[in-house]
Amino acid sequence: MDSTGIKFLGEGELKRKKHGAEHRRQWRKVHLGMDARTLVIRAIEVTENSVGDAPVLPEVLAQIPPGEPIASVSADGAYDPKGCHAAIAQRGAQAVISPRKNGKPRKEIWVGASVRNAALRACQRLGPGIWKKWSAYHWRSLVETKMHCLKRLGERVMARTFERQVTELHVRVALLNRFTQLGRPTPLLVSVPAMA
Repeated sequence: MDSTGIKFLGEGELKRKKHGAEHRRQWRKVHLGMDARTLVIRAIEVTENSVGDAPVLPEVLAQIPPGEPIASVSADGAYDPKGCHAAIAQRGAQAVISPRKNGKPRKEIWVGASVRNAALRACQRLGPGIWKKWSAYHWRSLVETKMHCLKRLGERVMARTFERQVTELHVRVALLNRFTQLGRPTPLLVSVPAMA
């Protein structure tokens, strides 16, 4: 899980070009959920730039059918709030989320608190670097690579309305998934002659 910003051409961008930078730039936030084994983007959510990462996680997880098991969810510290851990635990997945530097242990009454407290204790005792290697936190970097590929298809969206911008980003994700399917090598099964 991770998110990135995509610039869009709209009223804010045109005004900035014509009248100067009087307003802040406008962005759309793209939240991606990717399968680490197949490198296919399984879930996408597009929001305004004011929406944080944590409130969107349950919606992204809901895009994956309930019958499909999720082994683990790797995300950065922005996904550390209680609601994210609860949403991951409800799907029966293991949360691999880096605890915040000033994180405090949570009461065990919260869903997913035991996993988060174990990660917090491991980071405090071993250090975050060892915890990241031990928990396979580095798998999260695959999503960042996929976000770079998404931006290679264009740094901005051209549609003006929000619904069309969402459609344009879904088309880009479909293209990336197709490229991934075409570009991944399939292992050849070599038959070994039986020894007599």
